[in-house]
Amino acid sequence: MRQDMSLKKPALAINAGSSSLKISLFSPNEAPRSLLIERIGEPAATLLDDSSPCASRAIRADDHRQALAEALAFWRAARILDTPEHLAVIGHRVVHGGERFTGPTRLTRAVIEEIEQLSSLAPLHNPIALQGIRAMLELAPTVPQVALFDTAFHHSLPPEVYHYALPRRFYDEHHIRRYGFHGLSVAAVSREAARLLDRPASQLNLIVAHLGNGASMTAVRGGNSVETSMGFTPLEGLVMGSRAGDLDPAIPEFIERQAGLTPEQVDALLNHDSGLKGLCGDSDLRAIYQRIEQGDPDAKLAHEVYVHRIRKYLGAYTAVLGRVDALIFTAGVGEHGARTREAVCANLDRLGYVLCPTKNRRHQSGAVAIHAADSQSEVWVIPTDEAQEIARQAIDLIRNEGDNT
Repeated sequence: MRQDMSLKKPALAINAGSSSLKISLFSPNEAPRSLLIERIGEPAATLLDDSSPCASRAIRADDHRQALAEALAFWRAARILDTPEHLAVIGHRVVHGGERFTGPTRLTRAVIEEIEQLSSLAPLHNPIALQGIRAMLELAPTVPQVALFDTAFHHSLPPEVYHYALPRRFYDEHHIRRYGFHGLSVAAVSREAARLLDRPASQLNLIVAHLGNGASMTAVRGGNSVETSMGFTPLEGLVMGSRAGDLDPAIPEFIERQAGLTPEQVDALLNHDSGLKGLCGDSDLRAIYQRIEQGDPDAKLAHEVYVHRIRKYLGAYTAVLGRVDALIFTAGVGEHGARTREAVCANLDRLGYVLCPTKNRRHQSGAVAIHAADSQSEVWVIPTDEAQEIARQAIDLIRNEGDNT
């Protein structure tokens, strides 16, 4: 994916996970640099530099603030970034923006308080993002900082899509609706698809299959999200690495009664011990592929359930859009899972999807078309780049506000 952001000073993108942190630096006329800190809060945290991906170093990172300080010290010692005060802008990925935040937002004390109030909608994600935000406000207090929300891209969903069939008071009083997630990823690959197809985004109908450990599908019409598989939380929709995805709403209460689990235990079961992991014990499709080759029936079933759910959504979103210019596979499995892509598109020629087996199997990295010549819809593999999207949107915001970037 091309980096076409014009800068006078570097921009920093921060993506904080529950026990990990990725920071990416975008400097003028230089290739992007990234650091990944894992096992934050554990005795043996590690720092991985993307310029030497085979080597990692042990660091102390009791929390995200310390992890950020260690990462910045690493870049300072390597003479990559002397001080965060030299940055043009810092962008933070925030998973949930509720109905309040529909685009990039400059961070202020009031905005931070509102993000904190939204933590009830994303208790596993927003508090972690706030740790990174508060740490960088302390480490770089004079640098403009911007929140980028994963839910923002889906604010174009029409009411008949985002409303659940519940009494209206649950929407009015408790804000229960479809929010959608993976918005930064979908925005990035949709923009890249428009460039690759050499057509304005406003003229394109796309289906984006973001298939990673978390997985979702989105129907994009004219650059706007019109349907997406994740809903009130990231649990709804596709089968994922450890999340169940769609299931009968009566099942959680049934499990509570029959298995004697608490609501908290059921929540943990559905989010952390279900999906592929629940079906076969593995959440990593690379391991599942190997087990399928060895004749493992549980692995085979897990992959079949996984693929079936994707195909079901693909058919539904094809109907929603009416015309699909391109189906896009992205994220870890989408980019590297040739077996899964082939299974998803098998015998869908009447829907307009025909893969070229050679192109599909030969693909290694980068954006590439993998459809056959007679496919009505194009099929592409396009790597996602959430860090670049974070930086791009943050830069655009402060540029429009008149800051010097």
